[in-house]
Amino acid sequence: MYLGFNLNLSQMEKAPNIDGRKKIVIVGGGFAGLNFAKQMFGNKYYQVTLVDKNNYNYFTPLLYQVATSFLDPSSISYPFRKLFRNKGIQFRMAELLKVNPETQTLYLNDGEITYDHLVFAAGSKTNFFGNESVEKNATPLKGIDDALYMRNELIKTMEKAAIEKDPTERQRLLTIVVAGGGPTGVEVAGMLAEMKNFIMEKDYPELKGAGGKIYIADGMPYLLPAMSEKTHKETYEVMKTLGITVKLNTRVVSYNDGQVKFSNDEIIEAKTLIWAAGITAHRFEGIPETSLGAGGRMITNVYNQVIGLRNVYAIGDISIQETDPAYPKGHPQIAQPAIQQGRSLAKNLLAMAKNKPLKPFKYFDRGDMAIVGRHHAVADLLKHRLHLKGFLALFSWLFIHLISLVNYDNKIKTLYGWLVAYLTRDQALRMIFRSKDRK
Repeated sequence: MYLGFNLNLSQMEKAPNIDGRKKIVIVGGGFAGLNFAKQMFGNKYYQVTLVDKNNYNYFTPLLYQVATSFLDPSSISYPFRKLFRNKGIQFRMAELLKVNPETQTLYLNDGEITYDHLVFAAGSKTNFFGNESVEKNATPLKGIDDALYMRNELIKTMEKAAIEKDPTERQRLLTIVVAGGGPTGVEVAGMLAEMKNFIMEKDYPELKGAGGKIYIADGMPYLLPAMSEKTHKETYEVMKTLGITVKLNTRVVSYNDGQVKFSNDEIIEAKTLIWAAGITAHRFEGIPETSLGAGGRMITNVYNQVIGLRNVYAIGDISIQETDPAYPKGHPQIAQPAIQQGRSLAKNLLAMAKNKPLKPFKYFDRGDMAIVGRHHAVADLLKHRLHLKGFLALFSWLFIHLISLVNYDNKIKTLYGWLVAYLTRDQALRMIFRSKDRK
């Protein structure tokens, strides 16, 4: 049964915290959670705790540059505790196991925590669509750990290829398939092509003329499907220029023993399959199925309150809001809706504390953009009414991503890394760092 927002206001948990403030717990510190927390800096109405399994925030759109050795992980990540220093926000590094909405209790892997308001901002995870062979053998790219693993594996594979005597096996080692033609897939493939064309033979002169190809495959008839027709055509042409083989209307159906099988029954021998073909929302025990919509996302009303639950909210990728006529299937699972929902919900909870009216969420579409390789970029702005390419699109992409980084340290490190990579077509980050859990 759906409990309306006004009903929530009259039936909120009565037990205040020791200092009289209500307790807000945020689960997840990505774009949505962090922007919610920032709006709460120094507030006098709520005690806010952010829970995340990592002790740092990271900038998801640039993960692929860490994975391809063009940026250092510290360039796109920053510790929560330093971000929240003297800001009145508490942090707890823990993983959520389940929630009890009746008692308003979260059960974490290191204990329990109660809340007056719960904000889910836990984002999404890689969707393998039930394909066990792909899930077991492919390389996903959803977090810093994934990016570092991919970087290590790519370098180790090139080291193997450098000493391989069999030309057929060497070519298999140097062949990479990227599954997924969205921004992540396109940008990963572009960076890999840059490495192949301008770096590999410098670092590995023994691989000169060794072959190996880069493929990108997608079940749609074009790359970057959310963008304009002009972008589709330009991206395809840039991919061809970089030497990438584009396979459209084609899905990866299995990956076993170094063989990538496609939906048209074609098989390619490839040591590496990078999976960027989809995401699905994180799910948590205690959230009823009736509150979940497409992709496991929590269904919310115009105030981002989860349908059927009291004092529980969802923002970002984990939320699906079907009340916006422009987005009847929910907002896209990208950074901007998450950022805007985080800010909107925080302002509404502050307004609630001041007995002021609440404002329904309204998404402002700032556009889409992607970069392919070192200096090719495309952008569709103002709801695709303005299309940019070439230097202007590249500058826009660089500027937007740079200002979106969470801290000046990140901005400076990333700008320096980009300048080095752009001027030299190179970086000095191709190192394998192994770590083992020590108990």
